[in-house]
Amino acid sequence: MIPQQLRPKDKKNHVKDCTDNTCPNCGHQELSTLYEVQNVPVHSCLMLPTQQEALDFPCGDIMLGFCHHCGFITNTAYDPKVAAYAPNYEDQQSFSPTFNQFALNLAHRLIEKYDLHDKDIVEIGCSKGDFLLLMCELGHNRGVGIDPSVVTGRVLSEANDRVRFIQEYYSEHHTEYVGDFICCRHTLEHIHPTAEFVSTVRRSIGSRTNTAIFFEIPCTSRILTDLAFEDIYYEHCSYFTPGSLAHLFRSCGFEVTDLYRAYGEQYLLIEARPVATPSTQIHPLEESIAQMEEDINHFVTHINGKLEQWRHHLYHTQQQGKRVVIWGSGSKCVAFLTTLNIPDSIQYIVDINPYRHGKFIPGLGKEIMSPEFLKEYQPDQVIVMNPIYGQEIKEMLDQMGVNPEIIPLG
Repeated sequence: MIPQQLRPKDKKNHVKDCTDNTCPNCGHQELSTLYEVQNVPVHSCLMLPTQQEALDFPCGDIMLGFCHHCGFITNTAYDPKVAAYAPNYEDQQSFSPTFNQFALNLAHRLIEKYDLHDKDIVEIGCSKGDFLLLMCELGHNRGVGIDPSVVTGRVLSEANDRVRFIQEYYSEHHTEYVGDFICCRHTLEHIHPTAEFVSTVRRSIGSRTNTAIFFEIPCTSRILTDLAFEDIYYEHCSYFTPGSLAHLFRSCGFEVTDLYRAYGEQYLLIEARPVATPSTQIHPLEESIAQMEEDINHFVTHINGKLEQWRHHLYHTQQQGKRVVIWGSGSKCVAFLTTLNIPDSIQYIVDINPYRHGKFIPGLGKEIMSPEFLKEYQPDQVIVMNPIYGQEIKEMLDQMGVNPEIIPLG
């Protein structure tokens, strides 16, 4: 049974569905639909200057299809023509001490493991350049960052003069940039033709088998087992588990050297090296297709119950006149409110990223407020979109003299 998440809305500015039943990971036909959400914003992190522009933002549908051959999940209704990553795409996470510590630990580990000292590093999908600059600082490396949303000079670093940023989508045109290490963090889930993309990376390396590869993406296993519907949104068109991610890299000419989870099990990380002959080595973390089918059945069976619990909670807090705010204005927030289809139950959304303050959220028209706003508003409840930030948020609230009930989304 396919859960129906949203009531039909006005389909003005609705993106045409481009339903494709072919797996972009392995080419297998006849994907099985497991989840649908209608009429959601096609972007979550584009910052819009006015409420009306946010309300008029284009919407599309999510139809998640499961490949029984490789285990990959894709939005079969996704239209790649709506991708609009640009400098006003605001996904920078480095305003969080928790996230910065994770990035610092990761950078140190990769630099030491691959001896990245005085080397050339390429980052595909570098966002505003935080991680690439950190890698170049710590190892005195040189870097090239490729991303249509990059803003040169946003991040101040002693490595700025050793890093070149290219404000473009990665393509065959950029295969001249290889380096000693290629990293790609939280980009592959935005790519629909996944095999084509990873194959392009492999072709760029050619016979340079010493080049190491590192990718980091959201882990879909957690989404399925934890019923994390807030991590399903339009611009994430590709959903990987360890098995489907490893299968992709092997099929594109890589050997998987490491595969693991991090950041509260939310992230899936893969390390690989190019090989001349196909690898058949299976990593212990990879799940079977049977396990995937079991996890999908769990999600399909229980997701409606979780949605109704949240609708019930928000309806009753509204009836009781409680002041409820959301902390975190990114994609989780957009998916949370649009999937539940009760945006008016939340009046205010706060975020620590100063580049988001005063902007409006696509599809919802909610203005993003600074945490300082809460000193005056004094909410009764704060719903934290990502529980990994719960402790740092509590500390900030305590410092401001704000003492609401804190409810982690997870």
